[in-house]
Amino acid sequence: MTKKSDSKIENPPTGFMDKFRSKRPPTIAGVETVLTALPILRVGEARDFFRVHPDEDNYASPELCFVHVPIKGVKNDVMHLIDEEIAVEHLSAAQILRRRLVLASKPHDVLFFLSLPTQNLDNQWNVSALEAYSRAKHFWVKPSSRKAEGVEGYKIDVARDEDAFPPTRWPNRTLDQLLEVTFRNANIDTDKHPGLLRLIGAKPDLT
Repeated sequence: MTKKSDSKIENPPTGFMDKFRSKRPPTIAGVETVLTALPILRVGEARDFFRVHPDEDNYASPELCFVHVPIKGVKNDVMHLIDEEIAVEHLSAAQILRRRLVLASKPHDVLFFLSLPTQNLDNQWNVSALEAYSRAKHFWVKPSSRKAEGVEGYKIDVARDEDAFPPTRWPNRTLDQLLEVTFRNANIDTDKHPGLLRLIGAKPDLT
């Protein structure tokens, strides 16, 4: 008969596993995931039901200045915030886009910035865009273009059931923080900014 070995497996040092133990649940109540840049959509580009943040005072911006900058390797021009004084000094009025941004969400917490007109408010497209925004404070709305009907403006559909979608879980971050994340690499605050130089056809400043 084979003699049973008296050798024993040594226990690992106490606390060895502690540094590898899963210490956190999959989600932590009250802690938000890190936000990436939010899309910027006009009313007609949402193409789904959406609502806007109910706190207009804190989650709707004043009129801001923007420009669209062509970027090498990027299909569409990239929207940049721009300091108004710099914009007026170097660009034509047609190049400067003046809009408000409002925090909005599609169903299931798909956040975005809704871009709202602040100029030419007698234009029917702008009138209906602002109407959609006003209704989105209270209902899920889905605007769609009426151009195919030969009519200017948006048709605004309201969700049949008020509770068709779960309530939006709005972020705790401030509007300023959300804007900073979105425009961190797309804000023109100096006349040497590469985006401005691209727009005016000037050589990049290498100093």
